[in-house]
Amino acid sequence: METALLIISIVLIVIVLLQSSKAEGAAQIISGSTSELFAHRKERGSELFISRLTMILGLAFFGICLISMFI
Repeated sequence: METALLIISIVLIVIVLLQSSKAEGAAQIISGSTSELFAHRKERGSELFISRLTMILGLAFFGICLISMFI
């Protein structure tokens, strides 16, 4: 159980670091730049895959933590 949690957490860290477009948007909010802040960009291809994989791994991490708490 602990090894699965360790592997999921490492993969989740790497996947989150690969997502650069959302981090750039957050930096624009802080700096006050609004050029592309409100642009509606739809995720496609690899961005969509990475986003969904992040959500799945996050839910798996949360689920394993809950299960290990009650065992």
